[in-house]
Amino acid sequence: MINNNIVGLAFCGALAVFCLVKVSAEPIVFDFKDPKKVNNALFLLDAPLESISGTATGISGAITFDPEKPAATKGKIILDASSLHVDNPVMKKHMLDKGWMDVANHPKIQFVAENFTNVKVDGSKIQAKAVGKFSVKGVTKKVTVPVTLTFLKGMLVKRNRVPGDLLVLRSDFTIKRSDYGINSGNNEEKVSDEIEIKLRVAGAAPTGK
Repeated sequence: MINNNIVGLAFCGALAVFCLVKVSAEPIVFDFKDPKKVNNALFLLDAPLESISGTATGISGAITFDPEKPAATKGKIILDASSLHVDNPVMKKHMLDKGWMDVANHPKIQFVAENFTNVKVDGSKIQAKAVGKFSVKGVTKKVTVPVTLTFLKGMLVKRNRVPGDLLVLRSDFTIKRSDYGINSGNNEEKVSDEIEIKLRVAGAAPTGK
């Protein structure tokens, strides 16, 4: 007859292993590459004499997110600078040329999130400050920007028709073009030094491949 104590110890050991595996589950990597160009960034330069607004859709990157440890979130969002768009074709040409964004030599705009602070969790929504580095036109600056993450477990099927999770990222922040050498010091009464940026993106983590 098997000793009941041995059976009990074996059961407790198996339970402990199960709990350990569950607690040690891997963080989820979300891919923000978006061939359908649903992800977008909006930008606004609102000077006294002229307001310039536009969009960009060439977004990619990846964020590592653990629903149990949102403060450990890290990753990067990359914007293809050539996807910057304004309706006025002459203005768009100037914007992409050397004096402004110089996309031929600096094709990417990038934000690298190194850590999150001031994390507040409300159900599936996480509000925090993302501390990291913002790079434009060959210049990199340390920045802290507000972010809102929404973790949508099992909702990828509603967006991409494949099983998996979604991570929605929203962030509104402001940079100065003079900090990044973007035609700095010129016509500030017509072209604001401040660029307001609104990031509206979602990353995908397919499952069941």
